[in-house]
Amino acid sequence: MTRLVSTRAGIGRMLDEDTVELLDVPFPDLGAALAGGCTVAELTAAAATATRPVQEAELLAPIPRPSKIWAVGFGYAAHRAEVGNTDQPTEPMVFLKAPSSVTATGQPIRFPRVAPRQVDYEGELGVVVGARLTDVDPAVARMAIAGYTVCNDVSARDVQKGRIPGRLPDVSTAKSFDTFTPMGPALVTLDELPDPDDLRLQTWVDEELRQDARTRDLVTPVPEIVSYLSQQTTLEPGDVVLTGTPAGVGHKRGIFLRSGQTVRIVIEGVGELVNTCA
Repeated sequence: MTRLVSTRAGIGRMLDEDTVELLDVPFPDLGAALAGGCTVAELTAAAATATRPVQEAELLAPIPRPSKIWAVGFGYAAHRAEVGNTDQPTEPMVFLKAPSSVTATGQPIRFPRVAPRQVDYEGELGVVVGARLTDVDPAVARMAIAGYTVCNDVSARDVQKGRIPGRLPDVSTAKSFDTFTPMGPALVTLDELPDPDDLRLQTWVDEELRQDARTRDLVTPVPEIVSYLSQQTTLEPGDVVLTGTPAGVGHKRGIFLRSGQTVRIVIEGVGELVNTCA
């Protein structure tokens, strides 16, 4: 299994939690490499130029500025049930997030000035697209996945639900504020994951476990999600897909994030994403 990272010093491979091996490739980050036609296999085989401590290398989000971020709403039946949504759509509910909302592990989640009071977390499996896809079937979509990462689909619920006077409900804006898509720490290739279709996902706020599920419980499996999105718009290498969050979000209990709290999302075999609220 290879863990590829984007750092201030360029693209690297994580040798362990503390060490990054920088690679001899002519791209500043993984997103640029994939968009430039470099494959995961080529990155994995690239020669190393230096080895540095993770803190010195300074991790970026694996894909710092994807051309598109697609996200799935109500990706887990248990989440749909907890929010009281009784609809039974035959297709995934999808929306777009602003690429400028991406931030890295270890960086703060900043509450927006216009909506600081009802900020919520959503731990999600992130899928990075590795090839250009237009109207493909799930089998082709599966082969085109570059790897997985951990994501947090942070949401300003008052904007999402239209609770701010003078503003209509707006899902995309609610999830697109700066720093509202923490991502990382690495892009993990699928070759050695124990079962990429059955990974445990857990979300902690400080020391409280809020979400605990497995990706096998996704209403729509990952290859079918990617296939569906490719029917709506061409997916480009380096695009990111957030696959949906399980039950356990805060807003149905009236529990919102507060300054100083830490959100930690762990996905089995993929990694740990940690961000503190500010």
